[in-house]
Amino acid sequence: MKMQSDLGRVRGLGSAKSGSSHWWTQRVTAVANLPLGIWFIISILSGHTADYDAVRDWLSSYFHSTMMILMIISVSVHFTHGLQVVVEDYVHNRKAEIISLFLIKAVAAFLSVAAIVSVLRIVFAGA
Repeated sequence: MKMQSDLGRVRGLGSAKSGSSHWWTQRVTAVANLPLGIWFIISILSGHTADYDAVRDWLSSYFHSTMMILMIISVSVHFTHGLQVVVEDYVHNRKAEIISLFLIKAVAAFLSVAAIVSVLRIVFAGA
């Protein structure tokens, strides 16, 4: 016995088979953001980032640059998944929903790549 109507099957409506993956990704990035955020706050409050040269020296460390890149990726994925859920739940115009989701993913990807490239330029400029 099938629980989906014929019209629903034809339109392709129903489970997209990605809900649990999306849910788990959101939870894993939330958990990853906690220690990364604590590391970032402690690093900023410790005074090692008082001026541009200090930030450059601090970020030239492979440990700090790796942590920063991990934080950029984790925050970006968490951010895009979170906004995707908001848009899917509250935007009821299909065209506006698709455009919004595209813009969110495009802007997040651009900013993430720009941030990672910036970190890598600092790391390899100091090497």
